[in-house]
Formats: sequence, C-alpha cells, structure tokens
Amino acid sequence: MNEFNGRGLIAADAPNAIEVDHIVKRYGSFLAVDDISFAVKEGEIFGLLGPNGAGKSTLIRMMTTLIPITAGTARVAGHDVARDPNAVRHTIGVIPQALTSDLDLTVEENLNIYAKLYDVPAKRRKEAIAELLETVDLTKWRDAQTKTLSGGMRRRLEIARGLVHSPKIFFLDEPTTGLDPVSRVSVWEMLTSIKAKRKLTILITTHYMDEAEYCNRLVLLDRGRIVAMGTPTELKSQHMKGQLLMIECLPLGPALELLQTVPEVLDAAVFGSGIHAVVADAAVMAPKIRELLLARQFRPGRIEQIAPSLEDVFVSLTAARGANTNGVAA
Repeated sequence: MNEFNGRGLIAADAPNAIEVDHIVKRYGSFLAVDDISFAVKEGEIFGLLGPNGAGKSTLIRMMTTLIPITAGTARVAGHDVARDPNAVRHTIGVIPQALTSDLDLTVEENLNIYAKLYDVPAKRRKEAIAELLETVDLTKWRDAQTKTLSGGMRRRLEIARGLVHSPKIFFLDEPTTGLDPVSRVSVWEMLTSIKAKRKLTILITTHYMDEAEYCNRLVLLDRGRIVAMGTPTELKSQHMKGQLLMIECLPLGPALELLQTVPEVLDAAVFGSGIHAVVADAAVMAPKIRELLLARQFRPGRIEQIAPSLEDVFVSLTAARGANTNGVAA
C-alpha cells in the first residue's frame, strides 16, 4: 500500500532512512525524552509535532549527534548515531532553530565556507552554490552581506547551506519560527520542491499545527512522549471521537465554562476567537447550544460544523492525559 498526501508517493516497503528504538534522554533526574520509537522511510517528510517543551529539539539533537543518548538506539542512513557519529554527520544536513550564518559575510561566502568544511571539491563547490542560490531564489543577492537580508531570506540561506554537501537526510528544527505567515508558506513550498528534486528524506520539528499538513507522517509529542502517530488524515479520523462545532460567543471564557458542563459536549477548548466543541451530532447540538447560550444571557454568533484540525486532535489527546509534573526540554 502506498501513502500519498500531495507531498510525494511513499511505498510501504521503502527502506528506512531513520530508525529510533526506545530512545531516552535524562539530565540527572530530569526526564526529557521518555522511551520513544519510530521509523522514517526514505523519501518521507516526517514531522515531530508538539508545543514548546514537548521534547522535539532534544530528539533531533540526539539523532544528529549533538548530544549523547541516555538509553536506546538511533540509526541514521544505516549508521548507529552513538557508534559511528562521523558517518552520520556526512550523510545529513542540519538546520537548527537559531540563524547561524555569519552576518558579516556575503551569501555566497557563507555557502563557500560551509562547502569547504565538508571537503566539497572546488569545481563542485562552484556548481553546487550556483544551483542552490537559484533553488532558494537568492542568486541576485549572492554578493549581499547576510546582515542585509530579511528573516525569510536568511532562513532560505540556511537551508541552502545545509544542502551544499548533498546530504541524503535533512533535519530541520523549527525552521519557520519567527517568520511571518507568508514567509512560512514560502519556506514550506521551497522545502517540498527541494525534497522532490533531490530525493531527500526530511525530518522536521514544528509547533505550528498547520505545518504538519505538509508531512507524509508525523508523531504528536507531549511531555517527552508520543501521544499519536500517523498521517495527518489518519490522526484526524482516528482520534476525533465525534463531530466538531465552531462556536463564536461573548464573553468567551464563561461561555467555555458553561459548555464544559453540558453532558452532550464531549470536549471543548478555546481556539483563536471562538470555541471548538466536540459533539456526537453537530446538526442536533448546534441549535441546542445556541438556545442554551441565549438562555444564560450570552451573545452567540456563528455556530457551525467544521473539519477538525491537527490542533483539535492534539488538544483532545493531551487533555485526556491530564496534568503531569514530568518536565521536558524543548
């Protein structure tokens, strides 16, 4: 069986590019990553999705050899991360959260230095840099100092820099954090295009739930543990127990408190300027909820059924886990 969600066709029998087996990270008594296992197939865009503090960055740092693994194993491109870190480093590209290109160098100089660090031959360096500048739409800024670029342009430079040695597997840790919505979309469109052209495997972390729609598969992380795994479609169909109503109502907080006392409302939470409520039958409950709100002197606006988002799934799953005192690193 194949999986297709608009971001590439992945064969079910494709070999694994990344294998994580019961991986754990502790800092003394502090449990950051708690017994996590998953595999990423060659050619996938695989997402680690969760809020700040879920353990996403800790996971990616272990897989990219930046911090040691406390227990369990990770294999990247067939190489054991703990036993053969140098082999792993030569097969991967890594884009950290922070923008790390040298601000005083030009765009081309940043790429050239990185290529030299990876021993890319001089002739290949020139060709690779020209190709990458075109790919990330920075050709006309090749001689510009990096400090003059916008945040979105600097992120595109970082992506080009991470690809200059032609890695097989690309790790990106929160690559769109701090970017405006237009720049975020631009970065994702560029990544999916690069992935197709270069036949890359991409593992990406994000706390933006909407970005997970670009992934073939993903895991939802909370407090250092996996709470769900699958395609975006699977997660929304399997973990939303009921139908979803979007409710506009003022005042918002007290309206939410009231809805949470209604037995027919399976779950409810504030999303943006409204409330998302899970019910068994949206057509039946919408008029009942409006009637209840009016009877209690609230001011309801639109009440309509909507398709669930991954954020709805995540809130539903994590709410069931309840409070937990176990802290995790970001």
